[in-house]
Amino acid sequence: MSPGRRLALVAVALLTLAAGPALPGVPASDGGPISRRGTYEGGRYLIEVPAGWNGGLVLFAHGLGTQNSPLSSHLLDQGYALATSSYRTEGYRVDLFVDDMRALLDLFIREVRRPRWVVIHGQSMGGHVAIASLELHPGLYQGALIECGVIDGIGLADVWHAARAAAEYLGGVNLFEAPDRETLIRRVNGQWLPRMGAPPAYTERGRRFDSVLKYLTGGDRPLRLQGLPPHYLVYVVPGAGPDTQELRRAASTLQVRYRIDPGLGVAEDELNAKIRRIAPAEGARSRSANPAFAELTGRITVPVLAIHETGDGLVPWSLQQAYRRRTLAAGTAHLLVQRAVRWPGHCAFDGEVREQAFDDLVAWIEKGTKPDGDDVLAADVSTLGLRWTPIRHPKDPVQRREPSRK
Repeated sequence: MSPGRRLALVAVALLTLAAGPALPGVPASDGGPISRRGTYEGGRYLIEVPAGWNGGLVLFAHGLGTQNSPLSSHLLDQGYALATSSYRTEGYRVDLFVDDMRALLDLFIREVRRPRWVVIHGQSMGGHVAIASLELHPGLYQGALIECGVIDGIGLADVWHAARAAAEYLGGVNLFEAPDRETLIRRVNGQWLPRMGAPPAYTERGRRFDSVLKYLTGGDRPLRLQGLPPHYLVYVVPGAGPDTQELRRAASTLQVRYRIDPGLGVAEDELNAKIRRIAPAEGARSRSANPAFAELTGRITVPVLAIHETGDGLVPWSLQQAYRRRTLAAGTAHLLVQRAVRWPGHCAFDGEVREQAFDDLVAWIEKGTKPDGDDVLAADVSTLGLRWTPIRHPKDPVQRREPSRK
């Protein structure tokens, strides 16, 4: 791989970074449509209310990108209102964005009226916003749709840092103590990548790292390898500038137990004894001082439906597994439905998948009809997501188009 290609890979990886009881009905709005834009304490906002509004409201919590909701047309066609926010700043400031979404709801109530129910729809980083909102402000929302989302919150930073520490140990190159970012990138391009290779062309050292990374990101699920190349160096080089500073300072690998496949020349005991451990900055993970970046509890009180690509190389599948375990420990697993989509992208869903998930969530909220999902902790992942993937990827072992569920 040429130096220019390696630098491009670094740049691309770093820039790629969004059973309740039946509810009583309320009269539909008899007013005309509303479309309103402006600014508020949470940044720029957009409010869309269709004619004959049915009383349902969706707040869209975006990721590190546009505030435009991918559900917009579906919502308005079905009679639901939509409100979105740009957030008050850029970067990964979930602690601020949780409050921005609360302020957006207050704004909607002032400008329109109180909705019958409110769903928070979180995409990518917005998934962290959504799940933290449910845990920190129970009762504010009546449900959540989380897609390709950081559903285990600070667990994302834990995985990234654990992988980086493994990359350092297995590559024999210091990845944590460079004097500046430019030096680190030169070190990765000039030393680490030649020793490791990149997917799918790994060296022997690279195969060891890939095995460790496989377990850190959720196991040998379908299309894992196809989804990794665009985001590979996210696990080696940290995000630049203040955008991810709060996320990174709360990261911890003290609890990580490393795994590796046998026959690769490195034992698990060696990895767990010798890989560098990272502790969070003082107070960075405090539930009282910094709750949005503390470990989540799994204590949700309303239905949550999550969809996630099995081959998401940026926001790993392991976050879905980790949050499932939290809800099992908290006794709330009955409120979490998770669906796998067999695809190697990040937030690259077919629109039908997203719309079906939303419609199923609404039926759960309004009628108490709990939808089906996948067992994300199953040992056999060969059939994971088959039901929810209408179009098969060319590299998928199952390559056929399923009929629509609608």
